Amino acid sequence: MTLPLFPTLPGLGWSRAKRPIFSTRIATHVSGREVRSANYAYPLYEFELTFELLRGGLAQELETLIGFFLQCQGQAGVFRYVDPDDHLATRQNLGSGDGVTTAFAGVRSLGGWVEPVGYLETITRLSLGGIDIAAGWSISPPNTVAFVTAPTSGKLVTADFSFSYLCRFADDKHTYEEFMSNLWSNKSVKFRTVRST
Repeated sequence: MTLPLFPTLPGLGWSRAKRPIFSTRIATHVSGREVRSANYAYPLYEFELTFELLRGGLAQELETLIGFFLQCQGQAGVFRYVDPDDHLATRQNLGSGDGVTTAFAGVRSLGGWVEPVGYLETITRLSLGGIDIAAGWSISPPNTVAFVTAPTSGKLVTADFSFSYLCRFADDKHTYEEFMSNLWSNKSVKFRTVRST
């Protein structure tokens, strides 16, 4: 089953917010010394979008956004979100062959940090040891590249791909405001990522 994709609508306004979230456990000793332990190996992300203009009627932008929220049943459903500024990886190292492993998780690098992607959308180029290959592999949802035959030992697996975030709405209600006839806004559409594995 393919998860629904958050709609791209022309009324998306400023500002957009993206927040990486970690969870840290802190134990404080009577001496004041602290011991800190990270609960998450990788962050969750929270997004907040502002839709300044959603046209109703024939344009159906309002109906599209409300319908998508209803389809997800508020925060019950999971969907894919393509961040307009953060959805591509180029020559991304996915791992090295060992002659046994056939599945490689989709990961992306961000300023020296490497983390798994939520959902692999498309792979435009896949290379083994620097040689592009067009067959013998497939995307196994949500975020794995599966080879028919395990890459040989030492062969570097790299890819160019697009990805999306697996998300759920942060609330079970949305507020839409009609500020002129058939012109609506939603000042805060919040959602956050969920773990794919």
